[in-house]
Amino acid sequence: MPSSDPSYVLVTGGAGFIGSHTVLELINQGYKVVVVDNLSNSCEEPLRRIEKLTGIEKLPFHKVDLADIEDLRAVFRQYNIASVVHFAALKAVGESVHKPLSYYRNNISGTLNLMDVMIEFGVKNIVFSSSATVYQASPNGEPFREDSVLGCTSPYGRTKLYMESIIQDIVNAEKSWNAIMLRYFNPTGAHESGTMGEDPRQIPNNLMPYVAQVAIGKLDKVHVFGNDYNTRDGTGVRDYIHVMDLAEAHVVALKKLTQNCGYQVFNVGSGSGQSVLEMVNAMTEACGHQIPFVIDPRRPGDIDTIVCDPSKAGNELGFKVTRDLKQMCADLWRWQVANPEGYCN
Repeated sequence: MPSSDPSYVLVTGGAGFIGSHTVLELINQGYKVVVVDNLSNSCEEPLRRIEKLTGIEKLPFHKVDLADIEDLRAVFRQYNIASVVHFAALKAVGESVHKPLSYYRNNISGTLNLMDVMIEFGVKNIVFSSSATVYQASPNGEPFREDSVLGCTSPYGRTKLYMESIIQDIVNAEKSWNAIMLRYFNPTGAHESGTMGEDPRQIPNNLMPYVAQVAIGKLDKVHVFGNDYNTRDGTGVRDYIHVMDLAEAHVVALKKLTQNCGYQVFNVGSGSGQSVLEMVNAMTEACGHQIPFVIDPRRPGDIDTIVCDPSKAGNELGFKVTRDLKQMCADLWRWQVANPEGYCN
């Protein structure tokens, strides 16, 4: 029989990097959480560490692939779920180019199953983990606003945009739904305890975990792709956000759903950008020694600057980042030193 408490939040993909930090923040702010994850790119260890950090006896977890709608139904039958925070998706841009059907099948079909089951059980509140990859690249580097032109350069980005559209169409069809799309830029950092962080299952696709692994000696050198961009030092500029700021943004968004907000989209970022070399230098300061790097040719499709305009989130959600670049790197280094092999290796 379902629990008598109606306040459960279902977090899909809750064992992943951003998902696990969000689960931690939800529990710290008094929410009851149930996690589903297929563990294809994660393991259960971060959930055990959440239990230690929060003092809860047992975090409800079910190994469920959203492709299996019957397993998903079973979770909804067991818990009185009031809302969903949806992270579960394949997320490597480069991999999506080589395996587009896997991305379409996993990300879109999984979302369709989730929405079907939510409708079946009368759950009409969702926060969706989207991405800045839904935006069309701006050649002049202007900050992206929520109403900026959309257009994706990878199958991964297109799946995120399609997933947004599916949810938006459901909200348009049934006005009692509430949905918030959080489009975030470049998450990095780790929990300040050093016990939770990002654990790439293979060679990291993103800059900062790669830099951290070079800093600790697991990788030889950082590859800087191009130093002739129209930026202050010639390397690409991106908008970075601490993962705990991002986790807090999801909780703020969840609270916004209770105001019958309908369908809303928010950028989540700092609004300022750092170059690749600035990020390498910041990690050099955090770890206390030089981090070797090499300048390689530009990668096809990369552009000078990608930053967001976060003013809508500030004005309408009351959300602003509170952690700076120095803290991102200090927390990331603390995690890397304490967990050189990650969670599960």
